[in-house]
Amino acid sequence: MPPHPVDGDAGGRAASAAAEPVEVVGRDGTVERVVGRAEMRAGHLRHRCTYVVVVDAEERVVVHQRAAWKDVWPSRWDLAFGGVVDVGEGWLDAARRELAEEAGIEADLVEVATGTYDDDDVSLLGHVFVARHDGPFTFPDGEVVASDRVPLTEVEAWISGRPHCPDAVALALPATTAWIRPDR
Repeated sequence: MPPHPVDGDAGGRAASAAAEPVEVVGRDGTVERVVGRAEMRAGHLRHRCTYVVVVDAEERVVVHQRAAWKDVWPSRWDLAFGGVVDVGEGWLDAARRELAEEAGIEADLVEVATGTYDDDDVSLLGHVFVARHDGPFTFPDGEVVASDRVPLTEVEAWISGRPHCPDAVALALPATTAWIRPDR
């Protein structure tokens, strides 16, 4: 199935995001200080991040391509909706907010994992959630430019041939697979 194109207007989103306050946290989640998002990215500082993997009734993952203006991994494919947790925001509230902003849906969320992820681009503490939803998906905030649905059993092969967000593959995919298909 070809990806579904999505209209999106950057309209200053990148500049606005750079100024957003972000909590810098230790490996255990203790808040150490608050900095601007641009400083967090430039300094490779650990922050809190949510992941929401959406799986439909046919056990297909709703994958999406990020907008070109995103401050990390622009135009890459992602397996999870989500993002940086706002200052003082709870994990579940952040996951619900991100899901509504990015996918245009509300859904029951199940937390399936917590972990850290570090590479040359990011350092984060993440909480992974799974949502069951068949859509429709509207992508209201312009962060998503295309979407597709891929059977959970084929996601690893599908993503390997595309530029993708490695944090979601490392944290969210194994947790989602274990939760949905515990016999695997």
